[in-house]
Amino acid sequence: MKYRIKFSKYNSMIFIGHLDMMRYFQKAIRRAQIPIAYSTGYSPHQIMSFAAPLGVGLYSNGEYADLELTQEIGTAECREKLQKAMVDGVDILSVKVLPKDAGNAMASVAAAGYTVKIRSGHERAGFDFTKAFSDFMSRDEIMIEKETKKSTKMLNLKDFIFDYKTDGQEIYLLVDASSSGNIKPSLVMEAYYQFLHLQPEPFEFVVTREETYTRDQNGQLVSLDSVGDDL
Repeated sequence: MKYRIKFSKYNSMIFIGHLDMMRYFQKAIRRAQIPIAYSTGYSPHQIMSFAAPLGVGLYSNGEYADLELTQEIGTAECREKLQKAMVDGVDILSVKVLPKDAGNAMASVAAAGYTVKIRSGHERAGFDFTKAFSDFMSRDEIMIEKETKKSTKMLNLKDFIFDYKTDGQEIYLLVDASSSGNIKPSLVMEAYYQFLHLQPEPFEFVVTREETYTRDQNGQLVSLDSVGDDL
């Protein structure tokens, strides 16, 4: 059976990279005695996949991992056992049983929502960093240069920002997080500060991934934990 867990990441755990988080969960699952399935072959490993990797230093309220279990376990019991095996900085928010035809978390990701705010102590006197964001987004094109593993390419950033909101203290961004897009909020903020003729300071922003989304049968964005049921 396939299960999807949703978890948050905060405090010192934001500095743990993706590969180390995978190793951490492998050990936590063993400690929690969750009946996870293993691959066959010379070097068996737990059958587990994570959704879009989170950058080091980012907070999150919407991280996901899919597990394949060898036997049925109640979702509330599974969540409780996993939570007891967690350290400070990781909370298990929900556990769902996936339908048989559900795609895995990584392949299903279509978008992610982030909030960006100025880190305490990095405020600039008389500067409201959210004030001009609507003007920044009102342009027909926001051309940037994006680096890939093999080269760099020009793209229109507006095509990859699905929605945004500002409230005077933080900026909310809903951006493409698919394998073909994968826009990071740092890229948006770099372009925004260029528009303002400013240079971002190191560690100026606090970035939180609020949710990770997939698309339903009608093409609408829905959170990854809306796929699946309680047991």
